[in-house]
Amino acid sequence: MKKVERINVIMRYINNRAHFTISEIMREFNISRSTAIRDIREIEAMGMPLVAEVGRDGGYFVMNNSVLPTVRFTDTEIKALFIAFMATRNQQLPYLKSRHSLAEKLLGLISKNQQDDLVLLNQILLFEGTNPNNPDLLDLSDLPHPLLEKLIQIILLDSYLLVSIQEEKEIKSYPIYLLHLYREKSLWLIEGFDLEEEKRRIISVDNLTQVERFQTKKNVSKKKILEQLSKQEEATNLVLELGPKAIAQFKKYHPLKFSIAYTNPYQTTAILKTFIHVDQAEELNEITNWLLFLGNDITVREMPDAVIDALQKRLNLFCP
Repeated sequence: MKKVERINVIMRYINNRAHFTISEIMREFNISRSTAIRDIREIEAMGMPLVAEVGRDGGYFVMNNSVLPTVRFTDTEIKALFIAFMATRNQQLPYLKSRHSLAEKLLGLISKNQQDDLVLLNQILLFEGTNPNNPDLLDLSDLPHPLLEKLIQIILLDSYLLVSIQEEKEIKSYPIYLLHLYREKSLWLIEGFDLEEEKRRIISVDNLTQVERFQTKKNVSKKKILEQLSKQEEATNLVLELGPKAIAQFKKYHPLKFSIAYTNPYQTTAILKTFIHVDQAEELNEITNWLLFLGNDITVREMPDAVIDALQKRLNLFCP
């Protein structure tokens, strides 16, 4: 690691700790005592308000209520940040305006030569969702659901939510304990535990009409919720063995809840075990599409009849 990069990393390490010692710096970054002392002195010279403590267990701490020095970025860190911003365009991520302002601030911190490099990267690199004729063009699809940012702010305070969603011609409300907020197939989804029906519930953020903290006299603990969910876990009804081509397809895309276990040290064969809700038409259609996407490098060990029938009907469309 180059000196500038090492010092930047040490500064971040120090910022995240109330107290540290020279020995800790030596162990963490695998450097000598003399190098650690020189780096600490250079960080102090840059303006970081470090206070040394004397005594047997002495060390350093950052002075409270002090302004830390301006963050310095290396050339590679600047490119990494810029490419990350590029890759997230048109992805329906929250805080769109803030992401734009961060990119603008980044450009204002760097030199003309570094700016020229980023302009060239913007012309050369294309990510999914980028318009090849105009890489700077933002698609309307980049606008996330207006309640997504509010939802994130609320769940940072409380996991017990009251969510209202549009269902056909009426609005229904569900008290839930939020387990995860995730994005799959270009959709933001809430995975929660329904506190009234005591079961797992998946809710599309696109269907949200309102979200607020759920006030109740006695909250069910997270431990009890997870215990109930573990008892409700469905038995496996889909078991597949995957060859190298199917594994490659799996890595390109797979449902978020699906995982594979490699069955040899070279990771060229794997097994997938999961449960399919065959009574849910949307899930049945999705799994049919995905199995066809995997290709023929799979061996079926167990599969519901409904999935077999759906695959057969789909194949008959191409081979009547």
